[in-house]
Amino acid sequence: MKKLFLALIVTSQFAVAQNQTKTTPNQTKTDSTDTHQLAEVFITANRTATKRRETPVAISKLTAQSINETKAVAAYEIINKTPGVLMVNLGNEQHSMAIRQPMTTNAYYLYLEDGLPIRPMGIFNHNALLEINQFNLQSIEVVKGPVSSLYGPEAVGGTINFISLKPSINPEFKFGIQADQWGYKRLQAAGGATIGKIGFHIAGISSLQENSWMTFSDYNKDNLNIRIDYNISPTTRLISNTMWGKYYSDMSGGVNENDFYNRDYKSTSDFTYRKSDALRTRLTLEHDWNENASSYLTTYHRDNKLGQNPSYGIRWSAINNPTTATGEINSNNFKSYGIIGQHTQKFAFLNTKLVAGALYDFSPVTYWAYRTDLKANLNPDGLTVNSYEVIAERPDVKIADYAADIYNTAGYAQLSFNPIEKVIITLGGRYDNMKIDYNNTLDQSTGEKLYDRFTFKAGANYNPFDNAGFYGNYSQGFAPPGITSIFRAKPRTGGTTGVPAEFYYNLKPATFENYEIGGWITLFKNKLNFDYALYYMDGKNELLSVKLENNDTDYRSAGETRHKGIEFGLNYKPSQQINFRLGGTYAQHSYIAFEVSDKSTDALQNLNGKEMPNAPRWSANSEVYYYPNWLPNFRTSIEWQHVGGYYQNQINTVKYAGYDIFNARIGYKIHNIEIYGNVMNLTDKLYAYNVSRANLSTSQPAYLAAAPRTFLMGIQYNFSLR
Repeated sequence: MKKLFLALIVTSQFAVAQNQTKTTPNQTKTDSTDTHQLAEVFITANRTATKRRETPVAISKLTAQSINETKAVAAYEIINKTPGVLMVNLGNEQHSMAIRQPMTTNAYYLYLEDGLPIRPMGIFNHNALLEINQFNLQSIEVVKGPVSSLYGPEAVGGTINFISLKPSINPEFKFGIQADQWGYKRLQAAGGATIGKIGFHIAGISSLQENSWMTFSDYNKDNLNIRIDYNISPTTRLISNTMWGKYYSDMSGGVNENDFYNRDYKSTSDFTYRKSDALRTRLTLEHDWNENASSYLTTYHRDNKLGQNPSYGIRWSAINNPTTATGEINSNNFKSYGIIGQHTQKFAFLNTKLVAGALYDFSPVTYWAYRTDLKANLNPDGLTVNSYEVIAERPDVKIADYAADIYNTAGYAQLSFNPIEKVIITLGGRYDNMKIDYNNTLDQSTGEKLYDRFTFKAGANYNPFDNAGFYGNYSQGFAPPGITSIFRAKPRTGGTTGVPAEFYYNLKPATFENYEIGGWITLFKNKLNFDYALYYMDGKNELLSVKLENNDTDYRSAGETRHKGIEFGLNYKPSQQINFRLGGTYAQHSYIAFEVSDKSTDALQNLNGKEMPNAPRWSANSEVYYYPNWLPNFRTSIEWQHVGGYYQNQINTVKYAGYDIFNARIGYKIHNIEIYGNVMNLTDKLYAYNVSRANLSTSQPAYLAAAPRTFLMGIQYNFSLR
């Protein structure tokens, strides 16, 4: 298999998603795999509508057709169709990510909703995408690699932009229900129209999970999105977007090795949870000055409340007092008030295009966390826990307690031009300044932290043929430490009575330098599309976590890390009935200089030369689609997801073998009714989404078990006066 992949790589890579194509008499569909790739238009890479052949980055697009046919319960089912991307399911729409990084929850990804970050700088949350309404998506654009020079800090490993549905010209309405055999069910509805100068679109979902295959894993989620467009004139538009979301989930956590292999899907806790209340509103004024100039001004507000009694916060040691443990309860609340303005100007000289803008964001935040005392009921082996019980909540023992005002300001500009025929040069830069005024109750300190950075990128596209092109770029990434890390008491002393807490005040911003080349080719009258991207990225002061023996986390800045790999994708459509796609990545993520101890008595001094844990070298996703001419409006597909083996710990002593799973999807439209079914994990394979352990030889692995074979059934009514 590796030889086959390497052979493909020699020719070209990653599959971007695709434009709508003409329908056949037998099918009313827009094809998600028939690409007119070089003419495909993207918004995310340059903040304005730009053709793929003019964009010197690795970028992919998932179209409405692909989203609609996936019928996803959670966003990872859609996102993982993108070459080079592995979104890791942590259960109940919780997730981590792996784009040019190991599977991680660190703040090296930027999640956008219609081009605006879901979170302000400094308050990253790896679960932010659980707030996304899957029934409100027009497309998803994924940029791989640093784009900090345009979108700012945290846009390092990748940037994902969720583009919402716009108001339809004619009245449209759709309503659906879906459910599986494990107690999951969802209601969803959306509709919109344009009446005179005003267009509107409303989309809502309500999800509920009860009595699943894993004990203590219920959840419910409600989302509502409202968009209103007011076309003031042919050249001026006023657009309002509002998102409201409410989420509550049990946190079942991982299972021990014996229970995993015996398929004893039993949570060790019945008290852990995650809850979220989110409100985002924005108002955008757009104006086209002429055919060569346009501007927009957006004001926005965010209001988020996140509370947890997290399963990952349970700290237990098999060596010291194995019948006791501790946990925590925390709350992270913030609001944002911001404004962003941007102007785009085209010039006849060298076909020059200039994009420039500025942003101001004020986000006050409060955070507190305190300890809970737990009893650990052991399994007969004495090395693992059967269940935890809460003995007492200890609000008197604080782990963190702070308030902060975050001020983010930024200015950016990007210039592209044609110095010679078939060559496009792109230059861009951005200055970010994040100031934090804080009050840390635990050490009774007040002060100011300042993180600022200028990031730069330079790229070039060379398109020698109508059906092929190449690009190269150099880009910088920047990510300040999240304030939750800065003001959290260090585990060695935090929460110990009579001992002053120590904090991570000296954590440095992480910086990255990325070098990349890529290209694309279309053959056989656009029936075959093939892309590739090769990257080499060095990180300095990358914030990494060290998993301690009691499951606590210590934060360290690595002196240097290295991320390098190849991303590739192939789309082939031999006929109107059959489509095929293959996308994936081969990557290596390594510690170059990472000191984990400055004590001469510690056996483990550094991790230099080690591979990073949870970093599979190979991952791939492939799918075959069939749209039979003999049965109009019918579709079916088989999807293959491959995740290669990876080290469970940082010292590279134990590996998890990875997995291969298959998913099947089927759907049929009868007039305005669509009936569909998905079979996830078709072969009922036993596998884990993630396996991790601490570095001690006695450390036990935690398996985040994946669902057994799951049958999802759904029905949807679609109405349109089109």
